[in-house]
Amino acid sequence: MGFFSKIKEGLKKTRDAVVGQIDTMLKSFTKIDDELFEELEELLVMGDVGIATATKITDELRKKVKKQGIKDPNEIHRLLEETVAELLSGGEELKLTTKPSVILVIGVNGVGKTTTIGKLANNLRMQGKKVLLAAADTFRAAAIDQLEIWADRCKCEIVKQNEGSDPAAVVFDAISSAKAKGADVIICDTAGRLHNKKHLMDELSKISRIIDRELPGADKEYLLVLDATTGQNAVNQAREFKNAAGITGIVLTKLDGTAKGGVVLSIKEELDVPVKYIGVGEQIDDLQPFDSEDFAKALFARDDK
Repeated sequence: MGFFSKIKEGLKKTRDAVVGQIDTMLKSFTKIDDELFEELEELLVMGDVGIATATKITDELRKKVKKQGIKDPNEIHRLLEETVAELLSGGEELKLTTKPSVILVIGVNGVGKTTTIGKLANNLRMQGKKVLLAAADTFRAAAIDQLEIWADRCKCEIVKQNEGSDPAAVVFDAISSAKAKGADVIICDTAGRLHNKKHLMDELSKISRIIDRELPGADKEYLLVLDATTGQNAVNQAREFKNAAGITGIVLTKLDGTAKGGVVLSIKEELDVPVKYIGVGEQIDDLQPFDSEDFAKALFARDDK
């Protein structure tokens, strides 16, 4: 299955639930008026786009309709795809120009964090990068073992210590190893933390200080892994993490298993944090770099095309 086909298939539930209803609604109108925009806004909110984002989208559509002199309600589908792509664009690419660069992966337990790290490592390795994994989630039983399995699967080296070790010490060892072996990227797993656990946030700060001290000037990505099936709860989670830890991007997993894919729009618009990767399946290559135009095109694709 090709790159675009994977995203299109992964968004099928969202497309059927949200875009399908929008298309049905548009067919019921013979002209573009306030009632059409009100119904559209309501459908977007129901599709987990969020109230503020839904309002912004409909406001943009009103401007485009007026500017372009559009009269046919069916044209709204095309304008909606265009507007969503514009809203989501910017900051999607990982910034990994230094050698080594560091990706710190955070998120609560159960969102697919360790699996995401394995898939991300594979993705970067397929781009020709030498990737080293740091097993800094030292408190959860079997977290180190899980990451080791992924390291074997994606043919990456792993730096680990015993369960219960100091996570910052693991990261320190990983940086030393990366320097010695010429690794391009270090991906650090971290404890599955809840935003209200202060000691876990302190631990994250300690890891950040180690990285800044040992790799001054290195590119750093702080990626928060979120479960798309939780809808607006994922947005709230991202807001808490952004305030407490500072994040540079989102990895949104399990998009293929939910009709709540509209949450991507809320995250980008309300939090000003770009989505960098999306998970659209269980396979090792089903973590896809986020592309705003491809996402919008897949979301609004007619299934007969």
